[in-house]
Amino acid sequence: MKHTPLLLLFAALFIVSCGHKNSITIEGTLENGAGKTIYIEEMSPEAHIFLDSITLDSKGRFKFTYDMPYKTFYNVHCSEANYIVLLPDMGEKIHITGDYNDLQSTYRLSGNGESQLLWQLQDYSNKENLILRDLAQTDAKNVELLQNGELTQAEYDHERAITDSIYLDAFADIQQYVAHFIEDNLGSLTTLIALYKPFNNRPLVNPADSFEFYEAVLEALQEELPDNPHTLNFKNQVERTRFQYAR
Repeated sequence: MKHTPLLLLFAALFIVSCGHKNSITIEGTLENGAGKTIYIEEMSPEAHIFLDSITLDSKGRFKFTYDMPYKTFYNVHCSEANYIVLLPDMGEKIHITGDYNDLQSTYRLSGNGESQLLWQLQDYSNKENLILRDLAQTDAKNVELLQNGELTQAEYDHERAITDSIYLDAFADIQQYVAHFIEDNLGSLTTLIALYKPFNNRPLVNPADSFEFYEAVLEALQEELPDNPHTLNFKNQVERTRFQYAR
């Protein structure tokens, strides 16, 4: 009987184990998701690349495994407007829970990686967006009262001044949160999501008056992830932006 040399056996095992070092697993259990479909895309710097559509089982469970080409973002969505963004580490398994019908507002994640940082950012945004929704509803109601003659113009103007003040406070609050988030996580790709995060379709970090944030994010990414496609793409964006505001 011919025996395989022990050294060759170890080498074979090493090759097998290294073959999946870039593998990630995204799995979860979603309420109200039984029999429904979830979609997963890779978010490259140029475009969203469709990877898979998965039908959840009778208990709302799904599982997706993929070999990452490089560290990048993944969009997991139930619909175009109902999505979450993940940033897995090589070899990481992420478990998601939440409500299929409102994934963005209800999801939770296992682990303490960078996907958890993105959850913290989204969770804070969700709370501020609830304030925004309530303000919009209040103003719509006051407009209706004004049109029906139940509020005078002066009374409406007073109420509108209050809602505007609350809105400005909310904007300043989330703007400060995003600034601290970027400062605390320099060198992480999560700062790119924070940098471009809007509030009520208004940029929280405006390059016209906060370009130093763009420069700080780029410098840290070039140090930590110099060859990552997101870093290289962001470098081009920063150079174009610098040229635009230098004119």
